[in-house]
Amino acid sequence: GQSPYSASKIGADKIAESYFRSFGVPVATIRPFNTYGPRQSARAIIPTIISQALIEPVIKLGSLGPVRDLNFVKDIIQGFIKVAESENAIGETINIGSGQGITIGELAKLFLDLMSCSKPIVSEGERVRPAKSEVLTLICDNRKARELAGWQSQTPLEKGLEETIAFISRHQERFKTDRYIL
Repeated sequence: GQSPYSASKIGADKIAESYFRSFGVPVATIRPFNTYGPRQSARAIIPTIISQALIEPVIKLGSLGPVRDLNFVKDIIQGFIKVAESENAIGETINIGSGQGITIGELAKLFLDLMSCSKPIVSEGERVRPAKSEVLTLICDNRKARELAGWQSQTPLEKGLEETIAFISRHQERFKTDRYIL
């Protein structure tokens, strides 16, 4: 585990795997990649960008270079269902994600385009993660999801982002744009 967060996820995966191996409990470990959509935590990157683009004169982010595989919540839910229904998935670890990456900087620019606004995007030191805890590229290898469960992402990034923008626009009171939320 590169961070306490990732170490806790690995621990949970291994406990589930031990029940499969020791007692035959039909377990499949699902690893969803960067899920986003309406009602997402205000501290996540996508609500942070949208809420700032709606209200603030400048978009303040951490590192702009990390690459993430972003997945609309409805697709991730379908991934969980497909894996749960698949006998072939039992005992396997299956990644659920699109297999496509976008940098945080490109994502911020895409939001500004989708929202038809022009604002500067800056990297703020206090928002940059510690160097040893940051994973620079996270892109899903979703072969097992396709082969064992017949799942693949269905929602184009722009469509999912537009739905998320619409939700956050209607609920701006839930988002604090004037400070960095940990």
